[in-house]
Amino acid sequence: MKRTIKTGALIVILIAATAIKAQDIHFSQYSEAPVNVNPALIGSSYDTRAIMNYRSQWGSVAKAYTSYGLTVEKTLNRQKLKKNFMAIGFNMFGDKAGDAKLGTLSPNLGLSFHTRASKSSWLSGGLQAGFVYRTIDVSTLKWDNQFIDYTYNPNAPSGEVTPRSGIVSFDAGGGVNYHYAKSERYISAKDGAKADIGFAAYHFNIPKNSFFTSSERLYTKYVFHANVDYGLKSAGIALVPSLLYMKQGPSTEITIGMLFKYIIQDQSTFTNIKDASSFAFGAYYRLRDAIIPTILYQKSKFAVGISYDLNLSQLTAASKMKGGLEIALRYNTSAGYGRALGTSVNRPTYK
Repeated sequence: MKRTIKTGALIVILIAATAIKAQDIHFSQYSEAPVNVNPALIGSSYDTRAIMNYRSQWGSVAKAYTSYGLTVEKTLNRQKLKKNFMAIGFNMFGDKAGDAKLGTLSPNLGLSFHTRASKSSWLSGGLQAGFVYRTIDVSTLKWDNQFIDYTYNPNAPSGEVTPRSGIVSFDAGGGVNYHYAKSERYISAKDGAKADIGFAAYHFNIPKNSFFTSSERLYTKYVFHANVDYGLKSAGIALVPSLLYMKQGPSTEITIGMLFKYIIQDQSTFTNIKDASSFAFGAYYRLRDAIIPTILYQKSKFAVGISYDLNLSQLTAASKMKGGLEIALRYNTSAGYGRALGTSVNRPTYK
């Protein structure tokens, strides 16, 4: 395809090239987009959970590139099953970018199976399947053949081959996860500890990725992740380090980070009159791409996370380090942030 004449469109193409290299949508607050990381995380830490994600980036150099996500999880018969249980989840994400409104919409259904490995740990495996729907609108683009004597003529033929406006592909993925949770009293207490370590793969069936030919397809994406939440009772805080490694074809993404969580209020031991709450702050570093300052506030059933990408990539000259704002909203139908865990015969009851 010939290049566009508009300077803004050229910038969009550079940004799109970076996005295409990464292939898949991703969120900087990946701990608040768990099913995008591993289907085995469905129901691993919460009995019932709903998360909304929103991200807007590159607005400083071109039309903003927006992404959004929605995840809903629910465990099945967890209270009745002592050693094994299942969970279901719905996950949808989408994005839209540039003058051509290049968009993606991907709804998925997931199922996970969890089995007790020890008093304080569980092993899980998960699968998800759905569709990838991609759209494009080239009617708003300007091409070099439409500039006659340096004047743009919208009625002049572009000389370009118009691609299909949409493609649909079936998609599937799966993963495994090890979950650990232990506390003398409550996960919101300063002596709480939990961790998740897992591996996942997406695009088993290599879905279509081109508007022109069916031969161009998405690479399979491989993901390794690790997240720890460890309370320091003497310091009154919890350390929350994490690592995300993704490999997709020739592209690799590595993100490491650390949040420092301060327990504002622990939940009442017997009466539940007091709601647990905490405030976390810190930063992530996506290798050769961005530094991401992040805050996360949790209170009872609700949580809100805010982060901002400070761009460090080759686009820094144009972006002036202005990457993207991201917001995550989480709601648990039961206020279980402070519930006891690691001591009962049944699975931990935090939600």
